[in-house]
Amino acid sequence: MKWLILALVFLHLSEGLDRMILKKGKSIKDNMKEKGVLEEFLKNHRVDPALKYQLNDYTVVYEPITNNLNSYYFGEISIGTPPQNFRVLMDTGSSYLWVPSVYCKTRACGNHEVFDPSLSSTYSATQETFTMYYGFGDVSVRLGYDTVRIQNTVIENQAFGLTEYEPPYPFYYASFDGILGMAYGSLSGGLLPVTQQLVKQGQLSEPIFSFYFSREPTEQYGGELILGGIDNQLFTGEITWTPVTYDVYWQIGIEEFTIGNKATGWCSEGCQAIVDTGTCQLTVPGEYMESFMQAVGVEPASDGELLVDCNNVQNMPTITFVINGAQLPLPPSAYNNGRCTVVVGPTYLHSWVRQPLFILGDVFLKEYYSVFDMANNRVGFAPSA
Repeated sequence: MKWLILALVFLHLSEGLDRMILKKGKSIKDNMKEKGVLEEFLKNHRVDPALKYQLNDYTVVYEPITNNLNSYYFGEISIGTPPQNFRVLMDTGSSYLWVPSVYCKTRACGNHEVFDPSLSSTYSATQETFTMYYGFGDVSVRLGYDTVRIQNTVIENQAFGLTEYEPPYPFYYASFDGILGMAYGSLSGGLLPVTQQLVKQGQLSEPIFSFYFSREPTEQYGGELILGGIDNQLFTGEITWTPVTYDVYWQIGIEEFTIGNKATGWCSEGCQAIVDTGTCQLTVPGEYMESFMQAVGVEPASDGELLVDCNNVQNMPTITFVINGAQLPLPPSAYNNGRCTVVVGPTYLHSWVRQPLFILGDVFLKEYYSVFDMANNRVGFAPSA
C-alpha cells in the first residue's frame, strides 16, 4: 500500500514537479533520480494519474451490467421506499432517468415493471410533464422525485420520469424497463442526472465513472459500470484522454478516420463523435456511408442490415479512429456481429460545429474501456482487457 501512496503523491505533483521544491531545494523527481531509485520506481509502478481514483473502495460503486441478444447493456436499480426494482439502460447519450409507471397504459408498459408512487413513502409529485425524444421513439412522462439506490449507494430526492406513454415499438420488446441517462444536466433542462447527484451528495470518491463491456456478453454478465473510480484490471496499457468539445453530450473531437492503411480525409477539417453507451452500433457520417460500404466490402439488405460475404470476413480492413493523437483501431471482428453482418450505420445530423458526426456506440466500447471524467470534462479510452 505504501508504494501506491508514494505513486499517487508522485503523480499528484507530476504536472508541476519541477516547480515544487522540497526543503533541500530539489524536487521529488530530482531527489529520486539522484538516489538512483527513479528509474526502478517508474519501471515497477505504472505512473497514471487515474490511479488516484481507486483509493477509497467505500465510495466506489461496482454495478454489474447484463446484455440481451448482444444488444443493449443494462443494470439494476431501485426507486422509492420500500425499493421498487427496475432494469435500466445505462445511457451516456441522454440525461433523464425514467421508468414505466402505473400512469402508462400502453402495451410497452404492461410488459415491464412499473413504478407505483402510492407505494413509496419518500415520493414527491410535481405537475410537470414533458416528452423525451430518442432515435427509436418518444416517451412522455410526468416528473417526480424519490430515493434511488444503486447497489448500496442511496441518492436522495432524485428527479425521474414516470411514463405516461411509451410507444410499443421498440419498448415492448426491450429487455430493460427504463433508461438511466448519464450525459450532462444541460441536456435535461437543468435537472441533475443521477451521476451528478452522486457527486453533489458526496457519494463518490471522485467525480468519475467508467464502463467495461464484455466482447462476449451473456445474460448473466455483460460487464461493469464503476461509479467513482477506474479498475485497472479491466484494461491494458495507458488511458488516452481527450477533452469534451460540447458539454451537453459526451462529445469529443476526431482527427482522422482510416480504413485499412488509408486515411479517408473525411476529418480534414475536423470531425466530432458522441460516446454513447445507449447506441448498439458504430455510426459514420451519412455523407460518407456509401464510401464506407464500398471500402469494407458490404452490401445493404432489404431490412437495412449491411451484409458481407461470410468467406471474406477475415479479409475486411481494420478501421481506425485518431483521437488526440492516439490511434484506436477496430479490427473487422469488432464491427462484424459474427453473422456476416456489419454493425455500422449512418449518422445524418452534423455536430453543433457543423462537422461530420460519428457515434461511438457499443461496437466501439467493447474494444475500449471508457472513462467519463465529470470534473475535468474529458473522456478516456484504453484497450479492454
